[in-house]
Amino acid sequence: MPLDASDLGAIWLTLKLASLTTLILLIVGTPVAWWLARTRSWFRGPIGAIVALPLVLPPTVIGFYLLIALGPHGWLGQGIAALGLGNVVFSFSGLVIGSVIYSMPFVVQPLQNAFAAIGKRPMEVAATLRAGPWDSFVHVALPLARPGFITASILGFAHTVGEFGVVLMIGGNIPDKTRVVSVQIFDHVEAMAYTQAHWLAGAMLAFSFLVLLLLYAGRRGNAGWN
Repeated sequence: MPLDASDLGAIWLTLKLASLTTLILLIVGTPVAWWLARTRSWFRGPIGAIVALPLVLPPTVIGFYLLIALGPHGWLGQGIAALGLGNVVFSFSGLVIGSVIYSMPFVVQPLQNAFAAIGKRPMEVAATLRAGPWDSFVHVALPLARPGFITASILGFAHTVGEFGVVLMIGGNIPDKTRVVSVQIFDHVEAMAYTQAHWLAGAMLAFSFLVLLLLYAGRRGNAGWN
């Protein structure tokens, strides 16, 4: 059989991690993107830069500082332990935290661009019809930004699936707990099990191509609709 139980376990863990990370990022990233798209505050630049840091920082750098901060002696790790949540380093919870931080710009930036493209006019019209800020956001902004949400969801999910450095640094390589597909491929290569590595790497290649195909097809469809 090309894929053994450990391969299937890594695939399942990766899909679970990517789904949960994408859901969290959509919940957290939507208000951040909305604020970045509409605010004129001086803080817009620094906060936007912080959100975009994972685009330029090596994954191992992010993973290292997360390991320090979330470790037993780190300020975040001590705070989490004080809440009775235990140690998140080398656990699935740690993978989620690292993935949310590392994939954040891939969700926030498409949403920010979608909100910025709406402009002020639709919100002003909604206000003249006595719609409150929340109603305007839910019934006007969110539907108009739908293409951005689709792009953000696809990019956030795909980027999380392809993570390696961050998840290895903060999660380690624990079977059925923190060993995701990218780490499993690395293990196969180290063990010179190239057949298994080919199967998993080929699946990742096909998945990445499909993601790009969906993105380009979606953009062409939106352009045609407009």
